[in-house]
Amino acid sequence: MKNLKVMKVNSCSIEFEEGVSLSSDHCQDCCESHELDFEDLTIKDFEGLEFNLTEDGFFKRIPDYGIELIPLKGHSVKVPGYGANNGFYSDNLDLVIEQNDKELKRFDISECQEQEY
Repeated sequence: MKNLKVMKVNSCSIEFEEGVSLSSDHCQDCCESHELDFEDLTIKDFEGLEFNLTEDGFFKRIPDYGIELIPLKGHSVKVPGYGANNGFYSDNLDLVIEQNDKELKRFDISECQEQEY
């Protein structure tokens, strides 16, 4: 699972070679939403880039903004995070790596979202 290229980007995830995907996860309750926003990213943003998702240094947390994906060589790619609730619900947000729909790793990125209360 080393040196993976991005194959597809959609509004919910980034899909890499070998059936690996990167997405955000939040156990949603009523009247709240917390997520990474992949919608404005395109496959062109990842041209020529490879990522080693087995190393924890493949991303950097940016408090109150989102995450920055760090490739082995080349420019980084920033992914914004957004959260909204009335202050009563959880603001937990996780970054999840899956391979063929099986969860491999999960990182707490709760601080990596622009919050609306």
